[in-house]
Amino acid sequence: MGGFRFLLPLAWRSLWRNPRRTFITMLVVCVGLWSVLTFAVLLRAWSASSRDVAIRTITGEGQIHAQGYLDDPTVAHRLPPPDAGLMAVLNGGAVSAYSARVRLSAIVQSEYKTLPVTLVGVQPAHERQISVLPAQITAGHYLSGPDDVGIVLGSNLARRLKTRVGKRVVVMVQAADGHLAERAFQVVGLFAGPRTAEDEFVFTGLKTAQRFTGIGSDLSEIAFDVSNDAALPGVLAALERAVPGADVQSWKTLEPLSYAVSTFFDQFVLMWLWIIFLLMGFGIVNTQLMAVLERTREFGLLQALGMRPRLVLLEVALESVFLVGLGVALGAAAALATVSAFPKGIDLGFLARGAELAGAGHILYPVIVPSDFVTYSLMVWVLGVLATLWPARRASKVSPVEAMSHI
Repeated sequence: MGGFRFLLPLAWRSLWRNPRRTFITMLVVCVGLWSVLTFAVLLRAWSASSRDVAIRTITGEGQIHAQGYLDDPTVAHRLPPPDAGLMAVLNGGAVSAYSARVRLSAIVQSEYKTLPVTLVGVQPAHERQISVLPAQITAGHYLSGPDDVGIVLGSNLARRLKTRVGKRVVVMVQAADGHLAERAFQVVGLFAGPRTAEDEFVFTGLKTAQRFTGIGSDLSEIAFDVSNDAALPGVLAALERAVPGADVQSWKTLEPLSYAVSTFFDQFVLMWLWIIFLLMGFGIVNTQLMAVLERTREFGLLQALGMRPRLVLLEVALESVFLVGLGVALGAAAALATVSAFPKGIDLGFLARGAELAGAGHILYPVIVPSDFVTYSLMVWVLGVLATLWPARRASKVSPVEAMSHI
């Protein structure tokens, strides 16, 4: 212990014998860790944005369909109204919200153009708890109730149809008896959202859609949210027991791209960490090896005066602990400052369109996760010190006789 106390100030003073080399090595570690931590925060924000866009647009954290609906979304595959068993699960504490819908492929026609869409009949009060679209009305108003006979279009779809609030559009959809049902709807509102959602979905009241298609009180799907992520597997199992003939799916299978993005980014951070470590490792080993070669006479003299080889190794290792530790501290502080510079999120601006195509929103909200900062910082620190063990071992193997004659 006495030797260790002696080595601490010796290692610290030796570190500053060549300030330029020390600062360069610290800068390498600092930039490396800064890039790892910043990438981890940004990729986590992208992953969260992709998940939120998928879930909060219309999907929810899970859905119930009739068997075959996902492969052929027509009136031929529909659900009966929820029975007591299903309602008990949906109204349970594990399910935070749910919304029953009629959701069918349709055609919308204005005075100027005809386009394919998805007609969604909703209960507005329930839909507001599942989707963000009812709160993103840019013109007019959202639906007032399940009996509302108006229609809400996406803003971009309205531009493509050359229509607006107050105008009428004709919707055509396959009815329960197989004929092509056709009805005129007045546009009561326009919503904003991801471009794909604006172009795809049109909304009307649930009962209006049921009457329009002649399916009575049947449904196409029931979307639901859970109270927390950990409750999702249990809710899925409970719903499968409540409606054994239905197809119960989580958002992970309904939105495979968003799920793949979230899982890929977690692995990408680890890949980037190892790439940065290899680059840092070469720099650290090179500078420490040069320092050892320059101090060969010093190490030989210390051993001639009675310092054991293991203490020489410990001294060089302590220098690395200080050196890498300072770089890690500066890198973590720089990453913290970088993330804190965007308290209102990062607006992707001209990249927003590309972000939407990749499943993310146009604004990313970076969040500092303390566990990530601590974990990655410790990993870089430990790996950096381990990378210097070879130069340290070389220093401990110096022969005092040969070292004293070294020039």
